[in-house]
Amino acid sequence: MRLDQRGDSAHSIAMTAEDHDFSHLDRFGRAAASVSGNPRLAVNIVLGAAVALAWLLLGAMAIRGAESRVPGIDAPGDTMLRYLPGLPLPDIFERFFSLCLAPAPLDGGVCAQAGALIVMWFLMAVATMLPSAAPMIRTYCEIADTARIKGEAVVHPLILVAGYLSVWLAASAVFAALTLIVHAFASSVQMLDPVVGATGAAALLVAGLYQFSGLKEACLTKCKSPFSILFSNWSARPGRIFR
Repeated sequence: MRLDQRGDSAHSIAMTAEDHDFSHLDRFGRAAASVSGNPRLAVNIVLGAAVALAWLLLGAMAIRGAESRVPGIDAPGDTMLRYLPGLPLPDIFERFFSLCLAPAPLDGGVCAQAGALIVMWFLMAVATMLPSAAPMIRTYCEIADTARIKGEAVVHPLILVAGYLSVWLAASAVFAALTLIVHAFASSVQMLDPVVGATGAAALLVAGLYQFSGLKEACLTKCKSPFSILFSNWSARPGRIFR
């Protein structure tokens, strides 16, 4: 019986080695196979590419905004941005930038500008907020690796990332709606700059008050120890991990 167990063990090891042997593939195939077999590596590549692309598009939008403004009424940073080289981008991105930077809906209408603003706010969330979620995602990957080694079912970490970004997508829709409301009100009273300035000041005031609130402390308590939160809510069901 021991010989049979040893034989089964040896067969299992041989099968495992065969499953992980990608020497017959070309260089691209071996790279793709190694990424697909390593969830943590796949997550790092996807998140890194998403953050870099978001910053690239936001930077290009900032340069276009500086170039479109009339000299003498520059926004902060415009002088520096004008010295940066322009990026050759497809026409669809130029259209996207014009919709985001226009103070009023263009010929595309309110729906087109609303969609562009949602994408713009979402890009800001990906660029600035996704990196701040890295400790939570890394902790999840560590727990998932331990469970996978034990042979337990594991939900891919990108499901967790999708749940996190879905919250920011919903917030982006709210921010876009508020932006359109402010622009519509400002256009009706023909005092765009003061209204936008007052709205921005009010937003900064709310953000400042939040820094001293108990809500912030409650959120930080959860964020500082993601292990306990993830472990207590662990599940092999994608829907629960997403939520």
